[in-house]
Amino acid sequence: MDDMLEIRWHGRGGQGSKTASILLAKMAAAMDKYVQAFPEYGPERMGAPVLAYTRIDSEPIHHHCHIESPAIVVVLDPTLIGTVDVTQNLKQKGKLLINTEKEAEKLAEELNLNEELEIYTVDADTISEEEIGRIFPNTPMLGALNKITGIIDDQNFIKQAHREFEKKFATKPEIVEGNLAAVKRAYQEVVS
Repeated sequence: MDDMLEIRWHGRGGQGSKTASILLAKMAAAMDKYVQAFPEYGPERMGAPVLAYTRIDSEPIHHHCHIESPAIVVVLDPTLIGTVDVTQNLKQKGKLLINTEKEAEKLAEELNLNEELEIYTVDADTISEEEIGRIFPNTPMLGALNKITGIIDDQNFIKQAHREFEKKFATKPEIVEGNLAAVKRAYQEVVS
């Protein structure tokens, strides 16, 4: 159980936090990991705050509840910061990945964050708009997340992402390529 990775995703309805959570789990499962991925939200409506969770482990997972103390928190919508405590119960030396154009150091100061947290930022909105043609921060955030965690080795991550995008967008190869470009670009542009 010590190597179980627990991730909490914060976003708004329509941004793809649930989809990213599930996609990451599918990719890890393809690498022979045990996984769980599930959302938690109230009334389903576009723009409402959404939580999603991902668990990844090399051993069977016996927990069947939401994640109490994640090692990693991914924030798809920076407007949630200040209205939702995105760092609630984040492990003391946890990682916080935020979709923003702000620098990590500046955010840490503004939010008065624990100095032991590793804070990473990537402008997933701009990346997705330029690579996909619309603002969908979830796929760039997947690339950034894998870069900072190494959950899946680089080559297999891209291979698995390509497979999953082909399944989801079977009749739209341009969307597959746009999503792959967004993942790769976020991988390069995430900073701490």
